[in-house]
Amino acid sequence: MEKEVHDAVEASKPDDDTRWYDEATKTVNEREIQLSEAADMYGDLETAEDYGYVTRGLKSRHIQFIALGGTIGTGLFLGIGRAFTQAGPLSLLLGYTFTGIAVFAMMQCLGEMATWLPLPGAIPQFCARYVDGSMGFAVGWNNWYSCAITLCAEISAASVVIQFWNGAVDINVAAWISLIIVLVVALNIFAVSIYGEAEFCFASIKIITIVGLILFAFIIDLGGGPTHDRLGFRYWKNPGSMKQYIGTGSTGRFLGLFSTLVNAAFSYGGVETVAVAAGEAENPRKNIPKAVRRVFWRILFFYVIGSLAIGVLIPYNESRLLAAQKAEAPGGAASPWVIAIYRASVPVLPSIVNAVILTSATSSANAFLYTGSRYLYALAQNRQAPRFLLTCSKRGVPYYCIAVTASISLLTYLSCSAGSSTAFTWFQNLTTIAGLFTWASISIAYIKFHGALRAQGISRDTLVFKSWGQPYIAWFSLITWVIIIFFNGFYTFPSKTKSFDVNDFITAYVGIPIYFGLYAFWKVLKRTKWIKAEEADIQTGKAALDAADKHWPERVPRNWLERVWFIIA
Repeated sequence: MEKEVHDAVEASKPDDDTRWYDEATKTVNEREIQLSEAADMYGDLETAEDYGYVTRGLKSRHIQFIALGGTIGTGLFLGIGRAFTQAGPLSLLLGYTFTGIAVFAMMQCLGEMATWLPLPGAIPQFCARYVDGSMGFAVGWNNWYSCAITLCAEISAASVVIQFWNGAVDINVAAWISLIIVLVVALNIFAVSIYGEAEFCFASIKIITIVGLILFAFIIDLGGGPTHDRLGFRYWKNPGSMKQYIGTGSTGRFLGLFSTLVNAAFSYGGVETVAVAAGEAENPRKNIPKAVRRVFWRILFFYVIGSLAIGVLIPYNESRLLAAQKAEAPGGAASPWVIAIYRASVPVLPSIVNAVILTSATSSANAFLYTGSRYLYALAQNRQAPRFLLTCSKRGVPYYCIAVTASISLLTYLSCSAGSSTAFTWFQNLTTIAGLFTWASISIAYIKFHGALRAQGISRDTLVFKSWGQPYIAWFSLITWVIIIFFNGFYTFPSKTKSFDVNDFITAYVGIPIYFGLYAFWKVLKRTKWIKAEEADIQTGKAALDAADKHWPERVPRNWLERVWFIIA
């Protein structure tokens, strides 16, 4: 097969051998690598040439910043405020810390699998190969649906955030929705490198902003603001560090803390995007481990320190924040960061933060269109979706997958009218815990992958990226996600202060029958079996990836500036 690929590439070379050599050196034999990977996956060169294959167009800096962008979303600017007012500053800090530890454990599992086999879409393929074809089907379609509907939600959020500025209020929201749909489709449809550049820019803006906000919090807390009022930890004393939620006393404080675990899990959503992009990353055996190893520090700095910063800037009973949440005010009006800026009497900054929130929502829409299309592509590779979805353009873009996923974004127009918005909200509710099922599936897939390596005589010491503490941290993350999934709707049950809420109960738990329904459907249809460790397919596609490793050039810094940049990206 390798000879067939080589001959096909030779036939496509220009006559000028010198020019071909220069171009091939520059592009790292991209065509040969692409054909080789496709032929290894599909089993023959003819199929590979018929469908085409995705290209490795995401550079190291793209991957590093996609990993960053996946953990900095509207949740850190907006969603975190609701957890704060519900549970208090200490509960918020502990909740984001505990969940961050579980996310880090899960990403260690995913990083090891994605480095062994950096495949497009990745997660459904890992589940189908190592666990059960039915799990691959369930997690793949569940993820695709979740990405498609969340794409709508992010487009809707961006169109609403624009209304923070008075000049945009009188413009029909459908115009903003159309503009954002066209933008995110354009960023995805031409080449994966364009998507990578867009996410690089979006992530840079978000990183600079959150670093600036943390520095702002530090300065204001020490009395460096216009009012020169040194805050310290006064709001941890009055109104308090842990707010009681639903119950009273220790029970109420515990439930408040637990509610932040649920919120934090949603805020961390998208952190797995780096593995979805592994199949289109240059030199994945080097760049994916590099991104995964930094997850801990990103979680610590952006989320843990960010939640601490919010807790010292404003009290959890801040009237303007509570009023904005109750009224579902647009954009930055409901952001604890913006409220803190208003309290510190710093002009202009609220509009800047709102612009970043708009950027964040647009970035999320861009990322969810990309990940949704790649999940669909992975399902087609698993033969769990129509084969025509495998078709790629000459630049390696699976345009049918993008078109099908993008078509769901038209549902966003339902949010324009009062009557239709109810149906749109119901669609959104179906995705509530889809991300948690994805993380649980990753943990299960890794436990099976770990067993398959041992059963097939492969030492983990030979792996390019060997995660530590395995398989114990995989079990820890799995147990964490199962607990959050089954108790995420605890607030819907009757208590001394409230009655049973049917709508909230459905919102919290409808994702469970959806996931297991998909699993059962494929189980009955295909009669799939739980895969034994010694029979797990951990090799298909690996030979071509191993051969491609030697083609990637070593990045050698030419000066101290490049040395610093290579450390960052």
